[in-house]
Amino acid sequence: MATIFRTWSYQYPWVYALVSRLATLNVGGEERFHQLPLDNLAISPGQKVLDLCCGGGQATTYLAQTGATVVGLDASPKALARAKINVPQATYVQGLAEDLPFGDGEFDLVHTSVALHEMTPVQLQSIISGVHRVLKPGGIFTLVDLHRPTNWLFWPPLAIFMGLFETETAWQLINTDLEALLDQAGFTVVHKHLHAGGSLQVIQARAN
Repeated sequence: MATIFRTWSYQYPWVYALVSRLATLNVGGEERFHQLPLDNLAISPGQKVLDLCCGGGQATTYLAQTGATVVGLDASPKALARAKINVPQATYVQGLAEDLPFGDGEFDLVHTSVALHEMTPVQLQSIISGVHRVLKPGGIFTLVDLHRPTNWLFWPPLAIFMGLFETETAWQLINTDLEALLDQAGFTVVHKHLHAGGSLQVIQARAN
């Protein structure tokens, strides 16, 4: 069940920004957090990148800095309005992550940052299948999201954060084997790394 803190984080951008800064301290801050799913990736100006569930463009900024053609997709018109101000060099499309309004094989890279835990299991499967469809063969799907902590010291802060700001879908995600879902959809996981005591996972998968 959502709390008033979750509502505030959506209504007031400064609340979301404050929570984001605090939540990313364990990985070296907000800038480092947004760089995690881009580690080991060579993104060039000739490539086309989709920032899936881009929100207000927090991660879009770093994708745009690569010189690639960046498209941000989000269901919220308010979030897209903020993104257009924050990262005007990207193009934005309003749409649902589980019903991507793009052609087959349109992108070299699809990126998403802490968005999958907002999705139901059915939505999650549709998103992964859709990402595979819009990627070129050999294209990369890179993501960062919540994970079951491997260090018990990180369970209390994660549980408090999820209790205040998340819903049951976040708990469902940390009990989901994302690698298995990606494999079933036609991906090969080429990189997985856990951060913050295992409470964050970064996965990079190649579309077969």
